[in-house]
Amino acid sequence: MVDPAQNGLRFRTDAPVSDPAVTVEAFAEQTNALAVRIEPGEDVRLLLPFLDRLRLVEVNFPSFGDGRGYSAARILREAGYTGELRAVGDVLVDQIAYMKRCGFDAFQPDELLDRGDVENALSRWPDVYQPTADGRVPIWNLRHG
Repeated sequence: MVDPAQNGLRFRTDAPVSDPAVTVEAFAEQTNALAVRIEPGEDVRLLLPFLDRLRLVEVNFPSFGDGRGYSAARILREAGYTGELRAVGDVLVDQIAYMKRCGFDAFQPDELLDRGDVENALSRWPDVYQPTADGRVPIWNLRHG
């Protein structure tokens, strides 16, 4: 796997979390775990009582076509999670902008992504239509705000 710090796909200013991510089941049993990994099909809402303790949530994308991780990110951010939210696995450059809009702020793709391609993907559409976790103002609100 690619280190997000080496790949430059971390959009946070705080220090990267180096603690290993444990499973949701293991996290519930431990009081000192700071990082957890969500697998497809797991209920991220089980983590909501522990948001103040979490520093890193990794969301696994075993296949680029599995979009359940997007919902997990939105649920966490809308519940107030402010720690690092890292997409790991089969993360493609075409998905980065959408993942960032849902609240992901770090990426650990299976394959190294070209930094220029990532920057192009993030700047392709200057205006957005839906409100999401990234704080960008939707275009309709700019017109009527």
